[in-house]
Amino acid sequence: MKTLLIVFQSRTGGTRQMAEAAARGATAEPQVRVRLLPATEAQPEDVLAADGYIFAAPENLAAIAGLMKEFFDRSYYAALERINGRPYAVLVCAGSDGQNAARQIGRIATGWRLRAVAHPLVVCVHAETPEAILAPKMIGAADLGRCEDLGAALAAGMAMGIF
Repeated sequence: MKTLLIVFQSRTGGTRQMAEAAARGATAEPQVRVRLLPATEAQPEDVLAADGYIFAAPENLAAIAGLMKEFFDRSYYAALERINGRPYAVLVCAGSDGQNAARQIGRIATGWRLRAVAHPLVVCVHAETPEAILAPKMIGAADLGRCEDLGAALAAGMAMGIF
């Protein structure tokens, strides 16, 4: 059995909803065990034990959220040269753009020598005022469906040995 690790950070709920949707999609594949962990709980051992990854983060101030960055800082060297070639995908919940956060995660994954199996999935919630930025987020059904599809596709590819 393969293991898909989904690591996420979410302060206002949007990224959590996206990660949970990806996990729902992935659990449809019986040959893949899905582990959904907040970035504050995920450890280097979790990274090493997984066969594939979904990294889900909000974009804060044009960068990945600090706690997600801290997960990468904490795990990077422990996993370096030990997870080469494993598949990954990225989910970003953004107020207005999200591309820089996606690039940051991509650069970290490149350093780990991971294999991107999809373009980053960025959901823009159009939160651009202090009140909207800090408010709880609700991700729409269509965007959650895209996240679910991504999780299902990654898990299916892992189960079939494509990734």
